[in-house]
Amino acid sequence: MKIYWIKTQAPRRVLALVKHLGIKADFIHVDLKAGGLKHPDYAALNPNCKAPTLVDGDTVLWESSAIMAYLCIKAGSDMWPAHNPMEQVDVLRWLSWNDNHWLRAVGPFYFEHVIKPQFHFGETDRSQLAAMIPTVKTLAAVLDHHLDGKAFVACGRLTIADFQLGSMACDWQQSEVPLEDFPHVRRWLDGLMRIPAWADPWPVSPRETPLAALAE
Repeated sequence: MKIYWIKTQAPRRVLALVKHLGIKADFIHVDLKAGGLKHPDYAALNPNCKAPTLVDGDTVLWESSAIMAYLCIKAGSDMWPAHNPMEQVDVLRWLSWNDNHWLRAVGPFYFEHVIKPQFHFGETDRSQLAAMIPTVKTLAAVLDHHLDGKAFVACGRLTIADFQLGSMACDWQQSEVPLEDFPHVRRWLDGLMRIPAWADPWPVSPRETPLAALAE
């Protein structure tokens, strides 16, 4: 099994899950600054030219939520409830909420404060972020209310929904995401950080892969 990654949110949740479940994989770090995501060999695997991408024999998957579900099925983990349709519905609700609402609200904060400095994409520009704060707070209130009395987002236990939503806000202080007034969200994020694989998901020695070898 190969997992192609860069150091951003979506690969983080996949890498954390692989480590948490003890799955053996070859972690292939794609050089974003050298144009690795747009190289034809990589685009043949992932036409979106994004990361992560999983290759397992004849199976090629992109989109982190699909990859995480696949990994859970491979490992027999109920972090994706493959044999419980109603629990699947519960997890899917929060995966969808993340992708359609939470990600869009907090993602720009992460991009400006983490991605730009990390990949040298220019200076941080806060000018567009102030207008997004009310939306972030509205969504954070939804999540905070849901997490009142709960340790996890769905199914009463750790699932891929926690990793999906948590990856968007695990760097909330560095990203200046306004979560100070949402104690249940902060408690939940602090709880995730006590999971070793979540706190430190990155491969120890990322392998910079020659572009010509991406499709091998």
